[in-house]
Amino acid sequence: MTVKNQVQLITYPNSMGGNLRTLNYILETYFPGLFKGGIHILPPFPSSGDRGFAPLTYLEIAPEFGSWEDIKQISEQHPILLDLMVNHISAKSIYFQDFLEMGRESEYADLFIPVDKIWSNGDPLREDIEKIFLRRTEPFSDFTIRKTGEVERVWTTFGKTTPSEQVDIDVNSKIARHLLTEFMTKFSKNGIKIVRLDAVGYVIKKPGTTCFFVEPEIYQFLEWLSELANSLGIELLPEVHADYSTQFKLAEKGYWIYDFILPYTVLDALLNGTSKRLKEYLKTRPHRQFTMLDCHDGVPIKPDLNGFYRTEDARKLVDICLNRGANLSPIFSSKHKDPDGFDVHQIRGTFYSLLDCNDDAYIAARAIQFFTPGVPQVYYVGLLAGKNDQVEAERTGDGRDINRHNYSTPETEKALQLPVVQRLMKLIRFRNEFDAFDGEFQVQDSDDRLLKLSWENKQKRCQLMIDLHSYKAVIQYTNDVGSLVDYPL
Repeated sequence: MTVKNQVQLITYPNSMGGNLRTLNYILETYFPGLFKGGIHILPPFPSSGDRGFAPLTYLEIAPEFGSWEDIKQISEQHPILLDLMVNHISAKSIYFQDFLEMGRESEYADLFIPVDKIWSNGDPLREDIEKIFLRRTEPFSDFTIRKTGEVERVWTTFGKTTPSEQVDIDVNSKIARHLLTEFMTKFSKNGIKIVRLDAVGYVIKKPGTTCFFVEPEIYQFLEWLSELANSLGIELLPEVHADYSTQFKLAEKGYWIYDFILPYTVLDALLNGTSKRLKEYLKTRPHRQFTMLDCHDGVPIKPDLNGFYRTEDARKLVDICLNRGANLSPIFSSKHKDPDGFDVHQIRGTFYSLLDCNDDAYIAARAIQFFTPGVPQVYYVGLLAGKNDQVEAERTGDGRDINRHNYSTPETEKALQLPVVQRLMKLIRFRNEFDAFDGEFQVQDSDDRLLKLSWENKQKRCQLMIDLHSYKAVIQYTNDVGSLVDYPL
């Protein structure tokens, strides 16, 4: 199996030391053998915006980060996971620039989605627009074709600029299938083992729908891409921020999914001192998931937890996080907000800061993540117990930058001296090396102020016990001679 049941690191190519070569040095010098599950390198490609998520191409590595040889060097010790922004590409890419020059005469014209591809008269119905799950105020941008002077309105799901830097592609076109095949082949030749399908839920555009995870068309596309990935020895990880029932459908079809519900439920348990809702969730969730607490965006709420939370509870939790310096990203579509107006898409802040920089609470949170079935991912800021970077968020005007601090090598060395980071590294090694995590998982009965999770594999057994009021956490496990040993976290 390509995916290993061990801890992965998520990092930008320049977030630990400044480039890929220094990242490899830091991994080998300070974290040798720690991330046996792999390294998720957030987009290292040439890009025109959104910190790599507006890629010009996937055939090259941005020179300021390094080269494919640097990726290969990291892959000698760690499986590599890369992103494929399957929904869009940069407006600065050669493909869209050719379209901007030649319009419908461009060899890449069919790669993009002018509105008349969806609405034949080029005039989207207002009721159709209102149904769309929007990520900006309107899902289109106007561009002037240089050759003719005509204005083309094309689909742009994402982007903070007008017109957007991220232009959607028509994944059903021949040219898109050709390019996706070329990109995936390049990944395979450079030893990439896992590809995350970023924003894959948005690839199908169909009038009268939300244009998000449109069935059955989304499965038809995923089946085609899966067949390609399998032929190249690559595992796929669809990234879909959707109602949890949608995630579960993907899991039923055998796809790896993200556990976007876990971060909120862990916060709920620790901030409210009750395991009730967390236990209910852990008993029903699919096991074939990648788990996370933090990432380059934020802690998801809507739509990921639709039907899974009470609005009054969510408001209370959000207010606590705001008081600790967090900021929020909203839902744009009025029809996708709660009836009472609750519209929080994600809570943005470092997980350490959301827990009020309490070392015991933070280690308890990571222990819950590592005991939850799935492949654990640790974001680089979380690895180093980073605090909210308010200065950077204010400087850039992007609230996500609160949790995207770039660490120099000396800063990394300094963070390594923190007791909480040493405790976390010790916990990661335990999760990587203890055989019980390949066995059977169970949520043990307990009072709601406690949480007890266990794993058992033949003679190996371990149990996590957390007091959610004091944040005291202990692991009991069987050692090599079969005796029970306490490991206070």
